[in-house]
Amino acid sequence: MARNYSKAASSKVERAMKKRKAGTLKSGRSGKTVTSRKQAIAIGLSEARSAGNKVPKEKSSKRASKTAKTTKAAASRRSSKKSVKRSAISKAASKRKGAKK
Repeated sequence: MARNYSKAASSKVERAMKKRKAGTLKSGRSGKTVTSRKQAIAIGLSEARSAGNKVPKEKSSKRASKTAKTTKAAASRRSSKKSVKRSAISKAASKRKGAKK
């Protein structure tokens, strides 16, 4: 069975975990100390991705997928309303053409 993560990626995650345990792992722009185990793993995987190691694609967050679903639903509702309006307009236009003849 093929590995999902390369050995180099595993070592990046391991290094991040050791730094977290030592209390020296900092996060992004804010530079706050990382205490969460999950956050340390995410930082290690992110570093591995930027280094070009074999790492699976990032999964989208639950919040992002929920908002995408709601925006798609809202867009479909809007488009259905537009199509109703367009059909009503075309009917009115055809009635006008019939009246002119």
